[in-house]
Amino acid sequence: MRDVSEAWAAGTAQVAKWRQEPVAVQTVRSAAAATIAYVVALRFSPEAAPLTAPLTALLVVQVTLYATLTTGIRRVNSVVAGVLIAIGFSALVGLTWWSLGLLILASLAVGHLVRVSEFVPEVAISAMLVLGVTRVGDTAWARILETVIGAVVGFGCNLLFAPPVWVVAAGESIEDLARRMRRLLLRVGEEAAGRTPVAVAAARLLEARELDHDIVDVDGALKQAEDSLRLNPRVREGLLHRVVLRTGLDTLEICTVVLRVLARTLTDLAKERAPEPLFEPEIGATLEQLLAEVGDAVVSFAVLVTTDVSRSAESAESRLASELAAATATRDKLAQLLLEEVQRDARQWQLHGAVLTEVTRMLDELDMEHRSRRLLEELDRCTREQRERMPRLDRLRRRLRSARRNRRAPSRRTT
Repeated sequence: MRDVSEAWAAGTAQVAKWRQEPVAVQTVRSAAAATIAYVVALRFSPEAAPLTAPLTALLVVQVTLYATLTTGIRRVNSVVAGVLIAIGFSALVGLTWWSLGLLILASLAVGHLVRVSEFVPEVAISAMLVLGVTRVGDTAWARILETVIGAVVGFGCNLLFAPPVWVVAAGESIEDLARRMRRLLLRVGEEAAGRTPVAVAAARLLEARELDHDIVDVDGALKQAEDSLRLNPRVREGLLHRVVLRTGLDTLEICTVVLRVLARTLTDLAKERAPEPLFEPEIGATLEQLLAEVGDAVVSFAVLVTTDVSRSAESAESRLASELAAATATRDKLAQLLLEEVQRDARQWQLHGAVLTEVTRMLDELDMEHRSRRLLEELDRCTREQRERMPRLDRLRRRLRSARRNRRAPSRRTT
């Protein structure tokens, strides 16, 4: 019985993991939408093989609901624009080599005017396909009908089979980035405490530069998560989730830049002091301890910005605060030791000061007050942009809020 329950749990976990895979989710949803669109188009389209409908559904269905809606609107606009251009050309000049060139030129220009984004070539393709048939009118309206059917079916599939919210995957990517930064900080600290060859220091600099590629991957995962939160009825306070994750990634990106500068400073210091150690034993041990504490703080920060449960967030916040306090105390100790070292030997004092400055910048970026201020500023900016972009919707929201307050006020007075 125990083996059966364990097998059931393992199978359930595997299915849940499979549902979170973007490739698997996209494949199943696209195939289902294309098939349904073709069946529906067979009943309504005059064409014998209405392949435009499944093609549209295949292109419209995206991983997130927001991407599906925006892509569907742009694709329908591109097809309608191309069909209208083809109708005009067929009525005026017909199909010749020079009219085909003018058709393509006009279609691409109109595609940019109607702002269909990546579907600009679709305007020209639709116009050429419609212009190349004999019954232009019937084919044109059939193509529009099939496009609308495909777009509606694609959007309906994402409404009925709600796409997953990719916040968890984005959070895991942010935490993985933080842990890679921590491992690099630990290696840099261990090597800085001893006799570091220039080649080793340069290798750490290369690793720090490669973090830029990790930032790009995490940014892609975060954009997908942001799209999955937009227009999703299962998500409340989607704007807050997006801003928390985005500002958290921005902070980690700044820290990777500072880490790269720190690695470059230690590489320059290794060149200047070779074959001597980078620092005196006590200074090296203190720097190693400081970088380890900064690495722990980076991971705690990533856990904080990716945690939804309030109890876990409070635990992560208290852990981050204690780690930042310990790192600040170690930083002050390192500053005193470096000052004493510079007073004894002023060589490379600029590089010593640069090391201290770069670590201080990372601590400032991870500071809780700085984080709260940055989060509030970003929320205000996003809210202001939404009001400016959709003023009518903002006025409607204000009226609804005032109506709720007015309904609550009499009940409070009566009590």
